[in-house]
Amino acid sequence: MNVLIVVDMQNDFVTGALGTQEAVNIVPRVAARVAAGADRGETILFTRDTHEENYLETREGRALPVLHCVRGTEGWEIIPQLRVYVTGFAPVDKPTFGSTALAQMLSAINQGTPVEKITLIGLCTDICVISNALLLKAFLPETEIVVDASCCAGVTPESHQNALAAMKVCQITVEGEA
Repeated sequence: MNVLIVVDMQNDFVTGALGTQEAVNIVPRVAARVAAGADRGETILFTRDTHEENYLETREGRALPVLHCVRGTEGWEIIPQLRVYVTGFAPVDKPTFGSTALAQMLSAINQGTPVEKITLIGLCTDICVISNALLLKAFLPETEIVVDASCCAGVTPESHQNALAAMKVCQITVEGEA
């Protein structure tokens, strides 16, 4: 089984409170990659950064004081270009950068149907993509973990590149570099 994980492709990270031009630029590639994955029969999972109204009072909120991805808001929603692909599994709502729930779910699936390859795409390379890639590597050490760099964007182009380099050192396959 091959799994495609679409990390935090939410309105607030593309065009909203924390949106960047780099995030906008990857949307067509991400949409094409998700469509190709669906055509190939990959299991497609979405994560959703999920905060509550008290976000600014949390440790993360004090470090990044920008209200974003508040549960139930438009900014929290998956971008319109990808919503049609949110089927089968509900998005994994994660209150922090990495999702142990996602890793546990894939570990449980792997017990019944071996997961051969997990590919991650989305936002932000240097925060949530790297966090989830490393968690998945820890939970599924014999599964190939891949990050498609052409379908990711970081907070800055430099931090995107730094995260890709760090993942390579941790034996995560990085594909699609520009």
